[in-house]
Amino acid sequence: MRARIDVSEIEAQTKIRAKYLRALENEEWGLLPGPTFVKSFLRTYAQALGLDGKALVEEYRLHHERASEAFEPIVPARSPRRPPHQGPSRGYIAAVSVIGAVILILIIALLAGGGGGGGSGTASSPPKATAEHHAAKSHKAPSKSAPASGASAVVALSLHATGAVYVCLVGATGHELIPGIELHPGESTPTFHSRRFLITLGNSAVTMIIDGRPRSVAPSSQAIGYSVTKARGRQPLAPGQLPTCVAG
Repeated sequence: MRARIDVSEIEAQTKIRAKYLRALENEEWGLLPGPTFVKSFLRTYAQALGLDGKALVEEYRLHHERASEAFEPIVPARSPRRPPHQGPSRGYIAAVSVIGAVILILIIALLAGGGGGGGSGTASSPPKATAEHHAAKSHKAPSKSAPASGASAVVALSLHATGAVYVCLVGATGHELIPGIELHPGESTPTFHSRRFLITLGNSAVTMIIDGRPRSVAPSSQAIGYSVTKARGRQPLAPGQLPTCVAG
């Protein structure tokens, strides 16, 4: 207010939304994304106003940051579990039933042949043929079980800044995971999990860590955008497709 600077000017300069700037001024910490972003906002805001950002961050840590918020846990997405084995398959039960029926037919045929006295042994031939027919059926290959479900399509993503870089990161539901802020050299983000990410980078001074593997960004004279999924990996976005986290 003393410098007669409007909030909209600071918003355009720092890429921090006006609602977050007002929350910082009013110390309404519950309206901000989390401790990691609060400290980043404080440093960027202080630099724009010519204040001591390190002192502001230290004051926030002493008076407002709880010990439980020092580290934000990342809960990994759980892969779907296969149902436990429920017993013998239907093919196995059917084969056992056929074999049992063949044995029963053989016993009946033997008993019938023995009760006929001195008759010829040809009476037992039909049951023998029947036994061979059923035995052949019993050795057929069991039906294939349904294919197992595919692996989880969730992908993990984090960023490590090698220089000052603007970042806007949007998840699969359209939620802003990194709401258009500037990362400082050496600063890293938490690991985010989603089925799809859309990201805008102000320059190439950042390393993208996708599913634990670091990926560099090619130098560019303009903003860079990517789509990141499990199936297609990292795909570049056209200039008109880049997400934006700055209020219109």
